Amino acid sequence: MAETVPPLTMDTIVSLCRRRGFVFPSSEIYGGIGSTYDYGHYGVLTKNNIRSLWFRAMVQERDDIVALDSAIILNPRVWEASGHVDVFTDPLVDCRTCKLRFRADQLELASCGRKPSKHPGETPDCDLTEARKFNLMFETHVGALQDASSAAYLRPETAQGIFVNFKNVAQLARRKPPFGIAQIGKAFRNEITPGNFLFRQREFELMEMEFFVPPDESEEWHRYWIETRRRWYLGLGVREENLRVREHAAEERSHYSSATSDLEYLYPIGWQELEGIANRGDYDLTQHTRHSGTKLEWIDPDGTRYTPYVIEPAVSIDRIMLAFLCDAYDEEVVGDRERVVLRLHPQVAPVKAAILPLVPRDEGMATRARALYEELRRHHVVEHDDSGQIGRRYRRQDEIGTPWAFTIDEETLEDETVTVRDRDSLAQERLPISGVKEWLDDALQQGWSSPRSG
Repeated sequence: MAETVPPLTMDTIVSLCRRRGFVFPSSEIYGGIGSTYDYGHYGVLTKNNIRSLWFRAMVQERDDIVALDSAIILNPRVWEASGHVDVFTDPLVDCRTCKLRFRADQLELASCGRKPSKHPGETPDCDLTEARKFNLMFETHVGALQDASSAAYLRPETAQGIFVNFKNVAQLARRKPPFGIAQIGKAFRNEITPGNFLFRQREFELMEMEFFVPPDESEEWHRYWIETRRRWYLGLGVREENLRVREHAAEERSHYSSATSDLEYLYPIGWQELEGIANRGDYDLTQHTRHSGTKLEWIDPDGTRYTPYVIEPAVSIDRIMLAFLCDAYDEEVVGDRERVVLRLHPQVAPVKAAILPLVPRDEGMATRARALYEELRRHHVVEHDDSGQIGRRYRRQDEIGTPWAFTIDEETLEDETVTVRDRDSLAQERLPISGVKEWLDDALQQGWSSPRSG
């Protein structure tokens, strides 16, 4: 089996996602809307898996983190207190020639509107304005009147909903620092230059956890969460050579951060932030205490009072999904035919197994295949596929990352066994049809690493 690994491009991933129903451009029949996407069936299944795996690692398997689901639209004073109204901005420049807008601090990553091979400002025709601040929050209105008194914002992050609920959770959750509050939900940012498919969007889904710790323990916990989050990705099959930790220099850090490190992934566009882990200090709880008049502090049983420091791992599900797709994508030649395969971790894969009758018109095969499918789908996401030649059906399942395929064939009719085909190795073995569920249950619990690692 000869393996070929051509340079992966974002266009290749976009094409696969469209071809196999992972992701579509939003509102496409009306021309779309910039950098917004709709998730198809396999995209929804994959996102659900990522969401579930994160929640299991961050909440279900821990005693020190509880869950929260706060509102998307908060009192606008929340965003004044947090600093978002004043400082959640990017430097914006316009080109008077091509009429496009660019981030002034990322011109080297943008393409000129007239000459895409050049960056803005590199051609004599470019006529860039002076940079000005551009607030990234989407503004809306609450109530019947649209005036200054009704102005509100769609949240650009989920963290502030956690901070303003700190007192509620601290009183009711029976936890004491160090403890965390985790949240998953939509966030909205009016990005100047969104793009690169799922990497930078105006509407995305965040998974954030705020971990409240005694101030003198913050550095230790910051290091702990960097390594814990790094191991989570490796445990789900991301190749170690494609993942690195990069510490922010002082001038890079957000206004609230005393230390931030990014887990960066080697996307087709280069090394970019996958997840950020920040030491936010006591900035947020202190700001909301000042602006609301409500003390957001911890009181120990001995009467000691302090404002906890906060360690925040924050990541977009969309960026995780893009990283998993890029890491899993592979092309190889098998039997003089090219095969495209997504080598996804079985727990991430949208479909866990395919049930395939070798000859769909054969009543015995069709009946047994359907019965097996009906049994398995009560426990796992599986597919029954009887459309087309068996080789074509295998290829379809390979492209969506299905780890195993169970084929019902002539031998099944004789001895009630089926063939199980492994997506990665293409190895096949026989097992009793009555033992398929137990075999699949066990296989999904086994460790897995990419065959391309190293």
